[in-house]
Amino acid sequence: MGLYFLVSLAVFALDRLSKWLVVRYLTPGESVTVMPHIFLLTYVENPGGAFGILAHHGDQFVLLGLVLLVVMVAASFYLGRSNLFLNLALAFLTGGVMGNLADRLHTGYVIDFLDFRAWPVFNLADTFICIGTALLAYLLLFPRRGGKDDEAS
Repeated sequence: MGLYFLVSLAVFALDRLSKWLVVRYLTPGESVTVMPHIFLLTYVENPGGAFGILAHHGDQFVLLGLVLLVVMVAASFYLGRSNLFLNLALAFLTGGVMGNLADRLHTGYVIDFLDFRAWPVFNLADTFICIGTALLAYLLLFPRRGGKDDEAS
């Protein structure tokens, strides 16, 4: 349980720090080239969900974020104790959801800034949500065999 909370808070802190730096040093719509034609830092205020869908439905995203937090904390408490990777997946998801939820509660939109030109602009919270989701999907699709099943073979 301690690892879950520590990783969740670290993800949240990294997300908040990165967004604070973007707001501090860029103006909305401004881009800074990091790798020409490949990667830029572009300050975007996203009032929607992933890829800007359902723009200006912030209340629904806040409610969804709160429900997800409750589910992930409960899942970590009941399921994550014995599985490091499940704990990490849930912690990445929790930290990412907390980061975007904090934006929505504070400003009404999410601050995005990672711009790879071939993909919509996103942020660190989104990155950790994707990593946590992929890890969770992997764990669900390819569970390790253990216990009584191995003894029977």
